[in-house]
Amino acid sequence: MSLENLKALIINGEEKAALAEVGKSLEEKVGAQKILDEAVIPALDQVGDLFEKGEYYLAEMLQSAHIVQLVLIEVKPLLISGTGGEKGKVIMGTVRGDLHDIGKNIVILFLEGAGFSVIDLGRDAAPAKFIEAVKEQKPDIVGLSALLTTTLPAMKETVEVLKKSDVLGKTKIIVGGSPVTAAFAEKIGADGYGKDVVEALRVVRTLVAKK
Repeated sequence: MSLENLKALIINGEEKAALAEVGKSLEEKVGAQKILDEAVIPALDQVGDLFEKGEYYLAEMLQSAHIVQLVLIEVKPLLISGTGGEKGKVIMGTVRGDLHDIGKNIVILFLEGAGFSVIDLGRDAAPAKFIEAVKEQKPDIVGLSALLTTTLPAMKETVEVLKKSDVLGKTKIIVGGSPVTAAFAEKIGADGYGKDVVEALRVVRTLVAKK
C-alpha cells in the first residue's frame, strides 16, 4: 500500500523516502487526486491533530509541510492537466504594513496540500490589491493575515473595503494571525477566523462546502 506508506512518511517527516514513494505511485499510474485524497490530505489532518494535542511542535509541522510542498511539485502537472480537480480557490495575503508571512505561508502549504488552488498576494498588501485580485480571480475565499497588533486596523480597513465594494459576490473573508481573536474577527465582519493553520484549513473547508 504505497499511499499508506506515503501518508506515514509525510507524518514522520521523512523527505527522501516520501518523494521516492510519490515517484513509485506515479509510475504505477496512481492519479494525482488519489494521492492527495488518500495520502497527503489525511497526513496533513493527522499532523494538525498532533500539533493541536501538543505532540508535535512547529518544527515537525513545518517539516511535514515542506514535504507536502515537494510532493505538490510532483503532482501539480497532473492536476492541471485534468487528472485531478481543485477543491476551491483561495486568495491569501498579509495586510498593509505587515511584512511577516511565515504563518500565512504555512497555511498556504496546507491549503494546497488539501487540494485548494491558492493565489498568494504576499506581504504588505494594500486593500486595493485584494480588491483587484478578487475581481480577477473570483475566489471562494479571501484570507487576510497579520502578525503585528499595529496592523490590525489595516485588516479592519481591508475587510470594510472589500465588503463595501461590488467584487465579493459569494466570496467569503477569513482572517488570522497571532494578534487576531475570534471576537475581533466578528467585530470587523469577517466570515471566519483561524487561530492556527489547523483551524484555518477547517474553516476554509467548511465555508467552501456551504457554497
